[in-house]
Amino acid sequence: MGKAMFYHLTHSTLEATARTLLLRALDQGWRVALRGRDRAVLERLDMALWTDDKAGFLPHGLAGGPHDADQPVLLTTDSTAPNAPQGVMAVDRAPITPEEVAGLERLWVLFDGQDETAVQNARSDWKAMTAAGVLAEYWSEEGGRWEKKAQSGG
Repeated sequence: MGKAMFYHLTHSTLEATARTLLLRALDQGWRVALRGRDRAVLERLDMALWTDDKAGFLPHGLAGGPHDADQPVLLTTDSTAPNAPQGVMAVDRAPITPEEVAGLERLWVLFDGQDETAVQNARSDWKAMTAAGVLAEYWSEEGGRWEKKAQSGG
């Protein structure tokens, strides 16, 4: 069973945090589905991942193309990803379930600390994950750098 990691964004941007975590996942040899609810948010992330070259090349694709199954990182609104991911990164309050973590190495939940709806959604997801026995970690950057603030079961 995989681990769910919750990232409470208060200083870093979604784009920067996603890039850092995605590069680490790719270094592990994992494929990732980056799941969002809104195609426009995914298009913004897609553009940022292509144009921020100072951090290095991050191979990825936006779902709907002919090579979705070949993408190391696939940005999608769908809960199923043809790239057979070992990890799912949920952004923009994308739906996740404890059951899907069983088949993953990692689930990352990135949420905007300035958006109360996103914070409440993340709390609900945390409760669902931990109630189902999923190993979960909560990371916060309230002090200006990432720190693990909580860990639960598994």
